[in-house]
Amino acid sequence: MRLYPAVLLATALAGCADPGPSVGDAPLPPGKEDAPGYTVTGGKAWYLVGNALTPGDDTLALSVNAPASAHVIDLFLDGQFVKRAQRTGGTFVFQTSLASLPVGEHQVLLAADGAHIAFAERRFQRSHPLYVAVSNDWDDPDHGDDKLERQERLHARHPQLVITHFVGPYTFTDPSVTPARRQLLVDWVTHLRDTQGDEIGLHVHPWCSFVRAAGVTCRTQPSFARSTGDATGYTVHLDAYTRPELDKLFAKANELFLANGLTKPTSFRAGGWTAEAHVLAALATAGHRVDSSGCNWSKMEEWKVHTDADLYGWNQEHWAPIDETSQPYYPAADDMLADRAPHLPILEVPDNGLLVDYVTGPEMIAMFRSNFSGAALTTPTVYAIGYHPASFSEAFFQRLDQALTELDRHLISSGAGPVIYARMSDLTRAFPH
Repeated sequence: MRLYPAVLLATALAGCADPGPSVGDAPLPPGKEDAPGYTVTGGKAWYLVGNALTPGDDTLALSVNAPASAHVIDLFLDGQFVKRAQRTGGTFVFQTSLASLPVGEHQVLLAADGAHIAFAERRFQRSHPLYVAVSNDWDDPDHGDDKLERQERLHARHPQLVITHFVGPYTFTDPSVTPARRQLLVDWVTHLRDTQGDEIGLHVHPWCSFVRAAGVTCRTQPSFARSTGDATGYTVHLDAYTRPELDKLFAKANELFLANGLTKPTSFRAGGWTAEAHVLAALATAGHRVDSSGCNWSKMEEWKVHTDADLYGWNQEHWAPIDETSQPYYPAADDMLADRAPHLPILEVPDNGLLVDYVTGPEMIAMFRSNFSGAALTTPTVYAIGYHPASFSEAFFQRLDQALTELDRHLISSGAGPVIYARMSDLTRAFPH
């Protein structure tokens, strides 16, 4: 019977001591349950392949309580002998590196004293992470206290959740928002940042109060909601502004954030998702690292019936290849859809799950499953979903809560899957340039 190198070494070191039985071929799996008298603890169903954002789960740690008659226990991984343990303090303990193990499902067999049938079998998945990026778009300068409460309730119901709040700078320029109300909103969002780990990013609809504050002439056309234009500027395409004008807008946003007790934002989404290459270039100049304007436009079919609006058609044309499984990439300097050199130094994280205004709970769950079938992931993957605070009704809360409840069933923190909630800006570490 062939001896494996680890056993030969143990025999040589032991001198005349009884090394126990030699190690042969991998044993057969046991029946449906562990053999009587054996208790195996430790081990998980999922182990992550690490990256610069998420440490890897690279150690398989198991402890076995066995009958007094057991002298040695051998561990086999995917049919290959890995390690032998002797009784220490009444138990047998294994620690085995998984760092070189490939992605996929793996089998562990434990056998005592050279038995041909294992007393226990464990299976696990080794997978890259599935990052869930939940965000909100501050379309309006203010949103009601009931909307704030629902967002707090999301955190209470989903303790692992982190949210990227794409805050609108017009909160600080709209005269209808009182100084006291502005301070309340700042205190609210910074409290979530400091206590829940949320991120504060930037969202820009070109409301005239903000555009004029930046020293730019406010446009009223083209509007994605009405062909006659929009005197408030709210629904005007952000890409209608020139690169020099955008530089002023983003510089002003940074100034307003800092003046009002917020840190400089590094993530962004354009109002109506209306970003083009020159918008992304201006973002990069302003210090942003992530854009999430690319959208799963097919899910906003409600806008198709509005013949006076071009929101659906514009996004269908400009974000044509983006769908529910689209993944982060670095856009080309001259083409926001192309992943080729020369790249912009900004990560595009597609809004592949869109926003709760347009998708139901079951639809969000179905899109999640399009990104995660239950099998190990061969690369880091992102699923992005969100909402508008201004329209975050109880019905919309129920939709999102239903989806998050399903996602929570696959959290790596509970060993049930590869899911990790992530802030938008942190994703640059998992998807380096």
